[in-house]
Amino acid sequence: MTRYLFTSESVTEGHPDKLCDQISDQILDELIKQDKNSKVAVETLATRGLIMVAGEVTTEGYVDVQGTARKVVREVGYDKPEYGFDFDDIAVLVALHEQSPDIARGVVKKEMGAGDQGLMFGYATDETKELMPLPITLAHKLAMRLAEVRKKKILDWVRPDGKTQVTVEYENGKPKRVTTVVVSTQHSPKVKNKKIREDIIDYVINPVVGDLINKRTKFHINPTGRFVIGGPAADTGLTGRKIIVDTYGGFGAHGGGCFSGKDPSKVDRSGSYMARYIAKNLVAAGLAKKVEVQIAYAIGVAKPVSVMVNSYNTGVFSDEKLTKIVKEVFDMRPGAIIKQLKLLRPIYRKTAVYGHFGRNIFPWEKTDKIKTLRGYL
Repeated sequence: MTRYLFTSESVTEGHPDKLCDQISDQILDELIKQDKNSKVAVETLATRGLIMVAGEVTTEGYVDVQGTARKVVREVGYDKPEYGFDFDDIAVLVALHEQSPDIARGVVKKEMGAGDQGLMFGYATDETKELMPLPITLAHKLAMRLAEVRKKKILDWVRPDGKTQVTVEYENGKPKRVTTVVVSTQHSPKVKNKKIREDIIDYVINPVVGDLINKRTKFHINPTGRFVIGGPAADTGLTGRKIIVDTYGGFGAHGGGCFSGKDPSKVDRSGSYMARYIAKNLVAAGLAKKVEVQIAYAIGVAKPVSVMVNSYNTGVFSDEKLTKIVKEVFDMRPGAIIKQLKLLRPIYRKTAVYGHFGRNIFPWEKTDKIKTLRGYL
């Protein structure tokens, strides 16, 4: 019998890095609404009193970048000067230029090539109904609940910035219980630490993790004792700095590329979505209990340079045969991925918080290849 602990974290939409992800993806959505063939690679930086948006955009559309950035900041909840970061009192600098023609040459052609070289990973496991690892699933749900109690004014002292972390004990590869929960939330200066701890346990942790905690579970609520100054006023945010939060919480591998602010011709994004789609369908079809899929591309080339399936010895077939099946069933050329997953739509702002995987509102979470895959059994 083997036991180990595994920890994953999430952050709320008011976290400075996630604020930047949302601004980048909102700009992408606005452009795709007008021109579905927009080529977008937008990066956002946020710090005290300042947002800077930079990158490459080639489009027939138009976006009010300053207005869009302020809109996102307001919707996230930074709408009062006392929060230290206020949508109505920030400078927004814009430095956008067109995509390099050298890159466009490889992408804009009869058969779309990959927008860059790179390697992407997808992962799925049968340990939750979402076919996601339990630690990151719980961390996201805690972060979502933290936002919910703020927005619905269930806890009127909670402010936008926050982080969650969950440690799960595994026994023989199966999750057994939650050993530690960490919640750090920005708060009003008037609320006492005792009330913060009691409220977070009662209104955030228990409703989400209740069945998996016991008397031995440790809670660390605002461990530093004070979190009044938060968001970009406390910590500079950048697009793409929460790539493990965005994916599987540390399970599986990561190719290194972020998602937000990139149109789907960038395989960092669309290739990762396809890899998750493949992995989830393999597990849902019963071909393995746990799967990691790697896809790799060369810039300007449509077909992947490599495809790999790792079933961690849980597959009904060898990994070599599972890889062969994947190549037969799934078309992994960028143009085919975009068509299969319907990626030329303004769906990206929603992906920018609480993970790109595990929620059925996204097309790459569909398990519509089960019947085809079970045909190989």
